[in-house]
Amino acid sequence: MQTGYEYMLSVPVGQCKGDGFWPDLTPEQMLSLGVFGGKYMTDCAAEFPAEWLSGAKLCRERHDPALNCFGILASQPLAVWRHKGWIYKEDPRGWFQWYCRYYMGRRCDDDERQTKRWRAMRRHIAQVRLNCEVGDVDCRPRQRQPLPPCAYDSRNL
Repeated sequence: MQTGYEYMLSVPVGQCKGDGFWPDLTPEQMLSLGVFGGKYMTDCAAEFPAEWLSGAKLCRERHDPALNCFGILASQPLAVWRHKGWIYKEDPRGWFQWYCRYYMGRRCDDDERQTKRWRAMRRHIAQVRLNCEVGDVDCRPRQRQPLPPCAYDSRNL
């Protein structure tokens, strides 16, 4: 999907918290939860540490909702994201690609927009907290499912 793209790592790996951005999950943890139905890293793994894939739930053939943490299709295809103009030119796969690169230490012009989008997901957290008992992962799974792909661990709500 993207060839010849290079970027500079300007902060240490994993130094992600600050400026109102404090993700619960690392990219490796997210992949182990089957984010994006396991389809995400199937053709770009060489860019990231091999250990991220050791426990990853992947499906090379297609997006498989059964691999998602809550087993629900709760996302839109990348084509929809492109159509709506939500994709940053340097990260053609969207938020998770941005986050993986951010986690690795890249900083770019899109960081403020992406962390703002991350904060906007708190509306899902508020609904889960308002309507569910803590730890009841069967409560509101459609609102919980979009959270792990955004680095929130909705299993702990």
